[in-house]
Amino acid sequence: MDGSAQDSDVVVELNGVGKSFGAVQALAGVDLAISAGRCLGLVGHNGAGKSTLMNILAGVMAPDQGTLKIAGAQIAAHSIASAHAAGLRCVFQELSLCPNLTVAENLRVSLKSVRGLLWKRQATGIIRQQLDEIFPGNNISTEDVVGDLTIAKRQMVEIARAFASDGPPPRLVILDEPTSSLDQGQAEQLLAYVRKYVTEGGTIILISHLLGEILSTSDRVIVMRDGRIVADRPVGEFDRAGLVQAMGNVVDENAEKSDRGSKGEMADIVITASEKVSGADFKLHRGQVIGLAGLGGHGQTEMIIRLFDAASRRDPDIKISGSVALVPGDRQNDGVFPLWSIIKNTSISSLRRFTKSGLIQSAPELELANSWQKRIGIKSLDLNMPILSLSGGNQQKALFARAWFRRRHHPDG
Repeated sequence: MDGSAQDSDVVVELNGVGKSFGAVQALAGVDLAISAGRCLGLVGHNGAGKSTLMNILAGVMAPDQGTLKIAGAQIAAHSIASAHAAGLRCVFQELSLCPNLTVAENLRVSLKSVRGLLWKRQATGIIRQQLDEIFPGNNISTEDVVGDLTIAKRQMVEIARAFASDGPPPRLVILDEPTSSLDQGQAEQLLAYVRKYVTEGGTIILISHLLGEILSTSDRVIVMRDGRIVADRPVGEFDRAGLVQAMGNVVDENAEKSDRGSKGEMADIVITASEKVSGADFKLHRGQVIGLAGLGGHGQTEMIIRLFDAASRRDPDIKISGSVALVPGDRQNDGVFPLWSIIKNTSISSLRRFTKSGLIQSAPELELANSWQKRIGIKSLDLNMPILSLSGGNQQKALFARAWFRRRHHPDG
């Protein structure tokens, strides 16, 4: 708890909050007080309990135990409606906009006070002002259909909608990985707005795996591990190394590094692309990592998709040696199969390996899935659980496992 805060400054208070999903304990007796006029940074590895805690605050799910107070009043039956009425908003890691509606119509859905014959004019004015305040030069029309926007622009609309109001500003806004799809310029705009917002008395919870964002933007940082808060201190008492240590280092520093050849030695070429693909000829050698830099919408995604497509169809401007896998940037729309299990989501690109006489052999499929689960740390007790039972970060790990399923037969191979 923030010891410097007076009771009247506490916006939200959690006492002994716990939540389990079957045998998985997502939260184990969390105590937390969030003060007005502060940005609280929340960090932890995938599966630490961050998103579950935020879902409880946002009224999406109820705790199994413990109490929740908002502005000093204990909430017996917290819900999305009660959270919204109390001024609590959340920008979820998995965006919640209606893709078939326009930007203005999405605000109308979430802001019930926008009504009457002139609702469209009112909604347009509110969301337009909020978008321009947070993201100057955003190039988003309020008449744009959300499903036609890039994922970066969808994330910008989601963020603007959370802060939008036709009355007093929201009391608390939760930002769960808000910059995951934004370029550096857009991220800097958002973080500058966050600092302005808390200076004016608003309250923010910022969840991010980018520790630089946490250290530069937060007033106070809490670290979660295995469903518990393991550190809670002013941001000035942390540095990057201290945060990593508190989170629990999951990297084996003594792990054997792959052999990428000696200096000056060029490994085999795996991809060759002409200037028609990227504006300049380039070659990718085995063992290299190529970074694509640029603002959102400047062609990086299109280039990657074209390289991926070239592995299965003839492209005169691209030559590829070996197999190619793709981890899409838009996990929600282009990545997961939401009705399928974790194992089916990871093995879908490599079914030929598990097929005999036209039937999928479940034993080798499960064996390989288990080996990848251990290697990259997918946090689940049962890979037959639905993919959406995982946190967003663990869903992303499943997509990486799918990519490596396609690339090689065994994680150590």
